[in-house]
Formats: sequence, structure tokens, C-alpha cells
Amino acid sequence: MFDYANPYTLRKEEACGITHFYVAFTDGQGVFRETEVSRPVYLEFLRFVKVDRSMRHYDERHREFSELTDEALFRRAICTPKSLEETVFDRLRDDLIKTAVEALPEVQRRRFVLYHEFGLTYEQIAGLEGCTKRAVKFSVDLAKKKICKKIENFLEK
Repeated sequence: MFDYANPYTLRKEEACGITHFYVAFTDGQGVFRETEVSRPVYLEFLRFVKVDRSMRHYDERHREFSELTDEALFRRAICTPKSLEETVFDRLRDDLIKTAVEALPEVQRRRFVLYHEFGLTYEQIAGLEGCTKRAVKFSVDLAKKKICKKIENFLEK
């Protein structure tokens, strides 16, 4: 069986004053093999073993060993999820604003959307519509007042 943590073994043997270097491993068919290698190859294997061991130790030091549940992850999250009540309220508010914007007269609705949704300036909108900046500002302000009035009426009910 292949051992990913230690796929091979290294050994050095001296015979008649000559040093021989060996690498032993199990091949893909499960057959144990041992082969003699040169000194530079042996030293490279040793270097690799040290680097691999260092990386494993780094992983062990930085691995999260505590149990990570959904609740723990939510607590760690930068943006915690909204409660059901907040989600429902946000949807109701969004629907109310959408309805209020749709109820605006065409010119006010167009200018309001261009200003708030597309981020155009009063000058840019005036250039598109061929009117003054003051007229655009007046339309957008009037649209805001109408929308706020509808929201206030809804909250009072």
C-alpha cells in the first residue's frame, strides 16, 4: 500500500570504503523496489524530505482543530445573516418603495431612477433631458417627498 506521508525510504551503505546510496519504494503495482542512486540524487531526496517535513509541521501548526459548525461559521462571518423578521421587513420595504416609485409621474420617476439607481448627477440628467439642473433637482426632491409620504402612511397603519 502507498504511504503518502512517507512514500520512500533512504539509506546509505558503506562497503570497501565506497559509499552507496539507495532509495526504496513501493511501485504502483505494490511491488517493493530498491535502487541505487548517485550522491546528488540522494542529497536531493534528503532535501525534499526536510522541506516536506517542514511543510507538514507548518500545516499542523496552522490547521483548525476545533469543530466548525454552521453556527460557529456564522458567528465568525463579517456579515452575519439577517433574522427572518429583518428579511421580511426588508422585502416589504423594498416592495413598498418599488410601488411608490412606479406610482410617480413619468418624468419624476425617470429622473429619480437616473439619479438614485444609475448615480447620474443633476447636470448629467439635465443634459440628457434638455432642461435645467434646477428642474431636475426639483423633480427628484418632489419624488423623494412623495415616496417618504407613502412609506409614512404605510408605517402608521
